[in-house]
This record gives sequence, C-alpha cells and structure tokens, in this order.
Amino acid sequence: MRTETGTGLPGRSSGAPVRTETGTGRHGRRAPLAGLEFDRLTEAETVDHIMAAGQRHEGGWVATPNVDICRQAHQDPALRGLVMRASLIVADGMPLVWASRLRGRPFPERVAGGSLIFSLSEAAARHGRSIYLIGGAPGVPERAGEELRRRYPALRVAGAESPPLGFDQDPLAIAAIRDRLTAAAPGIVYVGLGFPKQERLIADLAPACPDAWFIGCGAAIPYAAKTLPRPPRWMRRTGLAWLFRLLNEPRRLFRRYLVHDLPFALTLLASSAASRLVTRR
Repeated sequence: MRTETGTGLPGRSSGAPVRTETGTGRHGRRAPLAGLEFDRLTEAETVDHIMAAGQRHEGGWVATPNVDICRQAHQDPALRGLVMRASLIVADGMPLVWASRLRGRPFPERVAGGSLIFSLSEAAARHGRSIYLIGGAPGVPERAGEELRRRYPALRVAGAESPPLGFDQDPLAIAAIRDRLTAAAPGIVYVGLGFPKQERLIADLAPACPDAWFIGCGAAIPYAAKTLPRPPRWMRRTGLAWLFRLLNEPRRLFRRYLVHDLPFALTLLASSAASRLVTRR
C-alpha cells in the first residue's frame, strides 16, 4: 500500500493525512497531482460508480478540485486534508488534465461539478433517486430544482435551500440544515457554496446521511437554474471556461484567476513536464 505525500510542485510537502490507493478501489486508477490523489474516471464512470454504490446503500462524497482548489490545498495542509476525506476526487479543470498527461498518468477527461449536476440528475431520474440542492442566492436552488425536473421529468427533488450568510459560523443553523436533510432522505445532495465552505458543510452533514452521495459542485446550482451563464462546450473542452467566467464576473474573479491561479497552473504544468523528463532518464 502506497501513500502519496508530495505536492507535485517544487518546494513544499505536507504532512496532512491522505487517501491510500486502497480507498475506492478503482483498479489502480488513482494518480497523484498537486498534492492530491485523483480518481482517473470519466464523467460516465463517476456517475455509474455513484449509482452502483447507491444501490448498495453506500453513500459518499465527490470532491471536484479545480486549479484554485488545488492552489489553496497546496498552501494549507488542513484544506488538503479536508479534500482528501472525499470518497472520490475528480479533476474539474483542463490544466489538471494537461498536467496529468505531462506526468504520464493521464486523467481521461475533465469531470466538472457544473456538468455532473446534469448527468447525475439524469441518472437519478432513471434510478428513482431523489436530489437535494444547497447553495446559491435565495430562490436559486429552488429554481434549479424546477429546471432539472423540467429537463428530467421523472426526477424527484426532495428539497432546496439557500443558507444565509454566516450560517457556517452558527452550529444551530448547521443543525437545522442537517435536520431538514435527514427528514428529506435524498439520494444525492448538491452542495454549491464554494471552497472550502461546501466541503466543510459536507463533512458536517455526511455522517447523518450515510446512504446519500454529496457533490461539492461550486457554481453548478446557478448553472442549472440558468441564473449564471455556463461556458460553451467548446470553451470547456479547450480549457477556456475560466476566461468565459472571468469575462462574466471580472471584479470577483480577476485576482483569483490572473494573480493567483494562473501562476500556480503554469508552475504545475512545468513541474509535471520536468517530472516526466526525469522519469524517462
């Protein structure tokens, strides 16, 4: 049994606990990158894994790190440990896919929360599993549920809510969400609150709902509600989704994308290429 502790970037390592390769047991299809261990699954395989586990009444948690999450986890061992608690970790970002190819253990494709909310809801409708949505501005998760039900008529929406600002600092507010969630007993819970708030909430809620699968999905709920424009397919496939979002939300995302994430992504790509060259020697 091997444990991967390196960050995949020069000059830093973390002692935070990590998953071992026995974790979800996807036939050795796990690979380290940027200090995390990713499950090398396609989106369809991720959906199939969740549906099969649900039939066995086994719940779990899907983390969808992008470059920004990897950067934060790289800088903070506690955040890295939080991400590594997830049952499945899939790459939400083409730079991560490119880096994995340079390292010689390629991820098959990008698996984004903004896409999973559709493919997983479609599968949930077919398998009779209900969904619950947490996150977004007031009214947005309810609208997302309506849009998803319109798209997949057999889908059951067990609940939807928009936690108020500061709820995560109030144990009573979290307990109230937990009570509503356990009463609804959904099969799949989309939590779109941004990193790391959504991951911390999932860690709080998941033990009370052992049969449910929790998806940390970022902006997926407003995408589904059609209140936030989703990048075109060609931009998602070519790694330009970040540019589309930057053009739509420049004030909020300029510093994150261009000052913090771009240098991290370039360093990750360079270190991945260098590691492949060293391996070949």
